[in-house]
Amino acid sequence: MYQLGNYVAGDWVMGEGEGQLLFNAVTAEPLARATSKGLDFKAIIDYGRKVGNPALRKMTFHQRGNMLKALALHLRNQLPGFYELSYKTGATKADSWVDIEGGIGNLFANASLRRKFPDDVICIDGESHNLGRNNTFMGTHILVPKEGVAIHINAFNFPVWGMLEKIAVNLLAGVPAIVKPATVTSYLTEAVVREIIASGILPEGSLQLVCGSAGDLLSHVDAQDVVTFTGSASTGLMLKKTPAILENNVPFNMEADSLNCIVLGQEVNPGQPEWELFIKEIRKEMTLKAGQRCTGIRRIFVPENKMEDVWKAIGSSLAQTVIGNPLNEKVRMGSLAGETQRQEVREQVQKLLASSQIVYGSLDSVEVVDADARSGAFISPVLLMNETPHLSKEPHEIEAFGPVSTIMPYKDMDDAIALGKLGKGSLVTTIVTADHREARQYVIGASTHHGRILLLNQECAKENTGHGSPLPLLVHGGPGRAGGGEEMGGIRGVKHYLQRTAIQGSPGMITSVTGVYQTHAPGKDPGKHPFQKYFDELQIGDQLITDKKLITADDIDRFADLSGDHFYAHIRDTDFTGTMFEQQVAHGYYIMSMAAGLFVDSYHKNPVLLNYGIDELRFTKPVYPGSEIHIRFTCKEKLPVDKEYYNPVMSPNGEMRLKREL
Repeated sequence: MYQLGNYVAGDWVMGEGEGQLLFNAVTAEPLARATSKGLDFKAIIDYGRKVGNPALRKMTFHQRGNMLKALALHLRNQLPGFYELSYKTGATKADSWVDIEGGIGNLFANASLRRKFPDDVICIDGESHNLGRNNTFMGTHILVPKEGVAIHINAFNFPVWGMLEKIAVNLLAGVPAIVKPATVTSYLTEAVVREIIASGILPEGSLQLVCGSAGDLLSHVDAQDVVTFTGSASTGLMLKKTPAILENNVPFNMEADSLNCIVLGQEVNPGQPEWELFIKEIRKEMTLKAGQRCTGIRRIFVPENKMEDVWKAIGSSLAQTVIGNPLNEKVRMGSLAGETQRQEVREQVQKLLASSQIVYGSLDSVEVVDADARSGAFISPVLLMNETPHLSKEPHEIEAFGPVSTIMPYKDMDDAIALGKLGKGSLVTTIVTADHREARQYVIGASTHHGRILLLNQECAKENTGHGSPLPLLVHGGPGRAGGGEEMGGIRGVKHYLQRTAIQGSPGMITSVTGVYQTHAPGKDPGKHPFQKYFDELQIGDQLITDKKLITADDIDRFADLSGDHFYAHIRDTDFTGTMFEQQVAHGYYIMSMAAGLFVDSYHKNPVLLNYGIDELRFTKPVYPGSEIHIRFTCKEKLPVDKEYYNPVMSPNGEMRLKREL
């Protein structure tokens, strides 16, 4: 029997004893054993802090981003082996694609985020502020990597995506990770980690893996560490109360299973595109990963006069779903992750039946293809109906983590919003409507209780990523029962692993510390025109001060004729009585054009390739004829640009693909 390894302190280590037996979810055949017994968890954390953290901190944001890109490219070459193991978790090809290639897509997406950071080990956060009348004292905020480790305790439903979407963020930030996957599907996580370690792409100590119990791992954390948890709200709450986490104020990000809901707009009727989208979205969310998704639709709210039409349509749609062995090409829904999960789903549905009834499916039987329904962890999709949602607490408190949803009526949009809030906080909610005003009403009313809102109609039907698909550049999390945390979210997610510190000093000193030129800092004589320098020759603070240019009324007239901009303020014979201007005003874009003429280097070829735009251009004061202007042209920051990268995009069939960008 294969025993899973734990990758700790730079080596693959086997735990003591037999540990937990892991099974093929489709056939119930034993696959492996997992145990972490005997591991020194304090030493594991210390190794990450002392070996992995310093190695990552020495790398710049761009170097770490390119490291993620290289890792993503490497893992893409190992897909067949990952898919083979994924099928044994009960996942279909589509399920596996979301887990495996979706996880790799997170690496690519976070790799591209490096462009939002400097090519440095430090970055500025937000605006800088002048704090002195004489411009000699200022303040700003900086971000630096924490000196600890990121500890990720993940759920069983996405053994690859759950790991990669988290480590992509902490590695870009410069913090190493210790990953503790849910044991039942940890054999797939272990296979991916083996490929990551074998690639040699990550610095030693950047990633450690614990298969089995977390033991006393969390008892050794301190304020420089970050803990993330994905799973049930009750388990998350228990972990969050760990004394070391409370005493040391350790950041704890929880993404808990929640009672997510979908709402059918009041004016959506059978035959309309939105009606079909609504039914299709529910079927997809109930059957993808056999409903084992933290973002799964658990509550369905529809206008009370359309209840029967909707539940019958959902039932007809679910009946078309082929269930069975994921290796069969006709199968669209596989098994749950194991027998334990099947028993738990059945128990939770029994609790829901206290106030609801089954209108589609069965707890006792299910037809499967190429599999044994008794041996494998198969279960039928179950649609429940509750006609008294305000009087029944069960559908708003009990989650069956499988292909189970409850349909309930609402009276008007305010009522739908109120029903959604009875779930006490969710990761995501969807409203399907063609009415823009209804969508606005729902968003404003529901946002306090949901981490993400999908506004679904035919306008975005082909490109929308779906109710259950959190994206790397948007936050994934939710208030209340959903955990109160947030993951991913682009730059927002990276900042969870960075320490924000306010620094104060002279503009020159702050420039030297941050590597970004600050207003009023002394400039450097560039020696020669900056346009005659190559990228590597440019220095932060290189500053060119140009000759002066006189602005005349004739110049303004000619620019007005050339541009077609004859706004009254630019016409010399305008009567300016009662206006904010004293006389004819130069066009802002004329001033900008003259500025370019002042600082551009003659007619000679030079290393400069192009000017791709000006950020934060503002016209704050009028420039009158007779004024003189000159330019102070300063090298503020240097950012390298890669020749190509891969950008995650959604295909027409709703799958994420990696588009090569130049």
